[in-house]
Amino acid sequence: MTPAPIWFEGPPPPSRPPMAPERPALPPVEIVIDGEPARAPAGATILEACRARGLDIPTLCFLETLTPVNVCRVCVVEVTGSRVLVPACSRRVEPGMTILTESERVRLSRRMVLELLASSVDLSTAPGVDRLMTRYGARPERYGPPSAAAARGERDAREPGHHATPDGAQAETVAQPVKIDNDLYLRDYSKCILCYKCVEACGVDAQNTFAIAVAGRGFDARISTEADVPLTESACVYCGNCIGVCPTGALMFKSEHDMRAAGTWDEARQRTTDTICPYCGVGCTLTLHVQDNRIVKVTSPSDVAVTHGHLCIKGRFGFTFVESPPGEDHPER
Repeated sequence: MTPAPIWFEGPPPPSRPPMAPERPALPPVEIVIDGEPARAPAGATILEACRARGLDIPTLCFLETLTPVNVCRVCVVEVTGSRVLVPACSRRVEPGMTILTESERVRLSRRMVLELLASSVDLSTAPGVDRLMTRYGARPERYGPPSAAAARGERDAREPGHHATPDGAQAETVAQPVKIDNDLYLRDYSKCILCYKCVEACGVDAQNTFAIAVAGRGFDARISTEADVPLTESACVYCGNCIGVCPTGALMFKSEHDMRAAGTWDEARQRTTDTICPYCGVGCTLTLHVQDNRIVKVTSPSDVAVTHGHLCIKGRFGFTFVESPPGEDHPER
């Protein structure tokens, strides 16, 4: 006997569980910035509120596509009633909050941070830092001449808490040899300010590979692979997202490094072209950086919703299959 059909009244049942209803929008927050009354969306950070008013709050470790970790302390501002300066990149606005972005206390703190960084780290390829040094009158030379660079592997082998007493005549530095163990990118930790951006991009904010983390403590803290194994033996998948977020050039395309070493790198002669990556159907946007009719590196815009600036190894380094290294002839196609 054929069972009778079951009839439903109304629309068919949904194919997936219903979405939770959206929370009603909260009213804007009334605050005061540098003596001027202002409004900011509920949940906005101080940095967002200040930038909405055209105020230039300097940042180094902050990137819109990464979780703020508040480590560089360049973006600190003064909030009335707060015992310490607060990081603008992560502190959210509160009703009645009074904010000072360029008070004497703020400027002193930013100057000290810049001096400590510049006296110990090579910031020569960090965009915008020279302007900040001038803006806040930073003089890193007052800490003395830099100490000699560490031997290869010396900083990686240091044990936390085991320090020699400094003589006070030189500024301790993180200078060390460049690490080149592959043909795609290199690691120059002489330029690393421990901003955590590469760690965040390798972790839950982008790649979820977790190939690197911060090891050690204090001045001996450094970026390291698990158990300090060579990068080529680690979990690294060479997506290059760490390069895309690095603010100082500590992580760099090998093509760019080689051209800088040869004195041929010239961003003024470079043009950029946006295209879509051809390797799969995701549709990632690639920004090709071209100099002398050659692709010298590939980035991706952070404001494109497909990947928010992050790429895989094919998207970021696939250009090496169509561009021979500088000085070599193109292979026949």
